[in-house]
Amino acid sequence: MSERNKAIARVAFEVWSTGDLHRLDDHISPDVIHHDPYDPNGAAGLAGMKKTIQASRSIRPDLRIKIEDQLAEGDKVATRWTATMTHDGKEVTIGGITIDRFENGKIVEAWRSMDRLGLLRQTGAIADQ
Repeated sequence: MSERNKAIARVAFEVWSTGDLHRLDDHISPDVIHHDPYDPNGAAGLAGMKKTIQASRSIRPDLRIKIEDQLAEGDKVATRWTATMTHDGKEVTIGGITIDRFENGKIVEAWRSMDRLGLLRQTGAIADQ
């Protein structure tokens, strides 16, 4: 079960990189809850998740996510990842960790934490101290 759940979690990350939203339908619960304070669509289920991915890719079409580590235990998969994208002609990166919870072979809940401060510094939105 753990390897299967890890593979399903990887599909979600691949969709962030490719924009192939239809791939989520078989792997994400329609009423998934996404705990991310920066995601305005986190409580809107699969439709909200698709909306967030689509919006992100519309402003960052070269967004790519690389999975660095993945661990699974019980009904959860933890994934450490790094995303790269272009901002004002410069490549920037952001790292994060996502924990997905599974029921009946689908992601039903997810928690995401990422280095927003590091990204803001790379883009010049916040000056290095």
